[in-house]
Amino acid sequence: MSEEKSYYMTEEGLQKLEDELKYLKTEKRQEVVERIKIARGFGDLSENSEYDAAKDEQAFVESRISQVENMIRNAEIIESDAGNSDEVSLGKSVTFQELPDGDEETYTIVGSAEADPFEGKISNDSPMAKSLLGHTIGEKVTVATPGGEINVKIVNVE
Repeated sequence: MSEEKSYYMTEEGLQKLEDELKYLKTEKRQEVVERIKIARGFGDLSENSEYDAAKDEQAFVESRISQVENMIRNAEIIESDAGNSDEVSLGKSVTFQELPDGDEETYTIVGSAEADPFEGKISNDSPMAKSLLGHTIGEKVTVATPGGEINVKIVNVE
């Protein structure tokens, strides 16, 4: 059997997963069972689209439960880095300036399980995060992106 993947996340990210798992097991699972019971009452199951849809949803919910349980089981909590406070590391927010035009962007580097670019959280597996990790304030870094290389300067790390 292959080695299990570790999922890096903050305490907040782990709590969100635990809340989702509780919801899926206690509420969503029961809702789907009710939909299946109702759909069975519509008659012939071989031509019952409501039944098919409910069974598909049940499969999705059970798959998500399994996925979330695996993520929780293999969670690695990101600890506050007591080391160099100027160094980009997992769990820290980094502000960088695109060179030469000067657009500044700020992202928090988190594990892939809780990455959400719209909330300013990027995965440690992303090209941007991989390039920035281990660098310090003031350093210039070249980032290989799917659209080509960009140069950035690290302005702040929190």
